[in-house]
Amino acid sequence: MKRTLRFTVCVLGCLAVAPPAIAAQQGEQQIADLGVCKLASGKKIENCRIGYRTWGSLNAARSNAVLFPTWFSGVSANLADAVKPEGLVDPTKYFVIAVDALGDGVSSSPSNSAAQHGPDFPAFTIEDMVNAEYRLATETLRLKHLHAVMGISMGGIQTFEWMVDYPEFMDEAIPIVGTPRPNSRDLLLCRTDEDAVKSDPEWRQGRYAQPIAAPVAELIWQLNLTTPANYARTHKSFDTEYARLMANGISPFDANDWLAQLEAVAHHDISHGGTMEDAAKRVKARVLVINAAQDEMVNPQPALDFATLLGAKTLVLEGDCGHLATSCEAAKLDPAVRAFLDGP
Repeated sequence: MKRTLRFTVCVLGCLAVAPPAIAAQQGEQQIADLGVCKLASGKKIENCRIGYRTWGSLNAARSNAVLFPTWFSGVSANLADAVKPEGLVDPTKYFVIAVDALGDGVSSSPSNSAAQHGPDFPAFTIEDMVNAEYRLATETLRLKHLHAVMGISMGGIQTFEWMVDYPEFMDEAIPIVGTPRPNSRDLLLCRTDEDAVKSDPEWRQGRYAQPIAAPVAELIWQLNLTTPANYARTHKSFDTEYARLMANGISPFDANDWLAQLEAVAHHDISHGGTMEDAAKRVKARVLVINAAQDEMVNPQPALDFATLLGAKTLVLEGDCGHLATSCEAAKLDPAVRAFLDGP
């Protein structure tokens, strides 16, 4: 869940129907104004805005779009390294849309809302993130279909939501180190990290005057991002690292944004109160579920169980990098994802 993880010109007829946003510079930050975002709770985000970046070009059939939502505390700029011919998704083949999830400080968030600032911002869910992304795809980019949805960590969590909520809208779905529903271990981590933020002496019920570091929350994250063996091998100078973490904490990510996304993850459930069997019956896309065997941030078993219900293809990364396997095992991960996108 961490941020450390990555036209040819159409004929004139194609240009006539392409939305202006597609003509933006490759990887340029863009903002879509969605007006009001109605949430599953019945509340609303006023002046709802969604950030995104695009790489590549739509083909003549407008059938090669890949939507790539951000991970927890990540922004669309963090995904740029994954969008290259030898990366996760090749922009010479696909029109890649990296989307800033609600609450990341770029899209509508507690930190950047004037009318609903800080703790006054309405709680949102993963389902709300996906609904806003669907509006971006259909209303702003005027797409009627996606080739694929894919994402890492909270992006993978959003991918599970996408395949159930909009089953006809994509050909393929690739959730990477995500979960269809957090298990008790995942929830323990979420709740402990929430408490760490709220216990910071500068928290002030979310009405802090200056950004807060909440270093204990970051320390908890670092303890779970990778395995004990990997951490000990890759961090030799403990005192220096500890001092850095204590000084920086979760910054530059805003504490209210951090909590809002944590709450969204904690309440995630693609069955929406039903059964996973019923949720699986809704899925129409080809699915590749990718998890890390030693992931201590997002337990892999719920995703693998859901893959069994789907009869989906799976890839389990076996190294000791844990949740960071997407970086450590890129040589195995990246070609597998590219091959699946190019399949069947």
